[in-house]
Amino acid sequence: MGDEITGLPQALARALGAAQVLTGPDQLAFYSHDVFTQGAEALCIVRPVDIAGVQAAARLCAEARVAMVPRGGGASYSDGYLTDRPHVLFDLSALQTIDIDTANACVRVGAGVIWAALKAALDPLGLRTPFWGPFSGIAATVGGSMSQNTISHGSGAHGISAQSLIGMEVVLADGSVMNTGVSNATRHYGPDMTGLFTGDCGALGLKVAITLPLIATRPAHDTASFAFADFASYHRSVSAIAREGLDENHFSIDQALSQGQIARSEGTAARLNIARNVMRAAPNPVSGLLQLGKMALAGEAEMREAQYSCHVIVEGVDKADVASRLSRIRTLMTAEGQEIADTAAAFVRSMPFAPLFNVLGPKGERWVPLHGIFSHTAADTFHDAFTKFLDQQKAEMDRHGLWTGTMFSSIGGHGLLYEIAIYWPDAVTPYHREVLGADYLATIPSYPDNPQARAYAHRFKADLVDLMQAHGAAHFQIGRAYPYLERLDPSARALIQATKAALDPHNLMNPGVLGL
Repeated sequence: MGDEITGLPQALARALGAAQVLTGPDQLAFYSHDVFTQGAEALCIVRPVDIAGVQAAARLCAEARVAMVPRGGGASYSDGYLTDRPHVLFDLSALQTIDIDTANACVRVGAGVIWAALKAALDPLGLRTPFWGPFSGIAATVGGSMSQNTISHGSGAHGISAQSLIGMEVVLADGSVMNTGVSNATRHYGPDMTGLFTGDCGALGLKVAITLPLIATRPAHDTASFAFADFASYHRSVSAIAREGLDENHFSIDQALSQGQIARSEGTAARLNIARNVMRAAPNPVSGLLQLGKMALAGEAEMREAQYSCHVIVEGVDKADVASRLSRIRTLMTAEGQEIADTAAAFVRSMPFAPLFNVLGPKGERWVPLHGIFSHTAADTFHDAFTKFLDQQKAEMDRHGLWTGTMFSSIGGHGLLYEIAIYWPDAVTPYHREVLGADYLATIPSYPDNPQARAYAHRFKADLVDLMQAHGAAHFQIGRAYPYLERLDPSARALIQATKAALDPHNLMNPGVLGL
């Protein structure tokens, strides 16, 4: 490397201050990992505390022709911030401003604000954003969610993260700031410049501030859960409730996850935590006690015996509104399924952002998910193909101790997100040790380094991505793991390449993501 590159960490420290530039071996090792795998260590990590610091760091990297790679909460599993190219990693988690504008029903937040912190700031005001975070919102940042696209809380009523967005401020490769929102009154003032930066995985710039719309929280809520004997009956039923837009959000799991990851929430401490959160989320103490009584009487056995279970959260302006929605949901879901204990749904409603224990399996196994978003007809054919794939792989899976579970969610009324979780016995990485901590890791089994099983997990995952592609899947969190550029028609490909060249002529912004 040239002198300009090797001296870059020192130049950054002089410009930002030594506290905002990390170069320690343990720090570099941690940041070179995501949930799944490892990339090259960065030259250094910068943690700017304001937008001016991001700009200064970007200018120095541009002058040295060194790649800039953004990182939010670090929960990526698709090589979103891992690269083998010499780079400076921009940890934007210190951008923590939250500016609430109640008069104009919007909030401007720093890219590093986690969804749990935003919810905590808005709750006392009786306000929320329409989409208000993924299940990993205790770590996932607003900036990361806009870069990656994601779903969960609020998606049933309001769609994915990109749909709850007014504008962004983005630091470009030359260090200048671009504001994509001309007016906070509407995102749609001419061509949608804001939409261009959603789902870009940082390929077009470093998101530093995001403006989101606000709506009033709905004071009434209830939950329900349903079991299904097979995928086809589950899919028909959940598609029906999605088309009618009845729920705030829902999630579905197969038997492997209900007996694995979900069952791990058992134990006295976990149950006490659930009880506290149910009581805290209830509109009054009597309602909370009734909910806990119902959960205690029902138990979870029915959920664990079900081949597929769907867990629905409904919110409304009052109890009558919620009751009406739930009545219609029950009619649709019990046509082919049966209602079961709503323990899982009530838990998620009371504790929407659970600790990140699921970055390892229920017995301490390594874990990586992958997903595809399918049209409804394609989802059915993919499910059949996936079932055949598992049959073909069974001997190898058994040999390496690899197993899978699946989770699902509707994408509006027109698509289904089909997520596959892969587990295998293997040693933990610096990522797991930092995120989970020694005390938690001491409570679960550990495994020796298992390069053969790990290599098989990589092949297994890659084969599943190919299978999803063969059935026309789209993806969130594209990173470097999912194909994108080659899926575009020639004119769309030329447009995105021209946009990249205009904003980042030297290909310094997270090179390689999206295939760019």
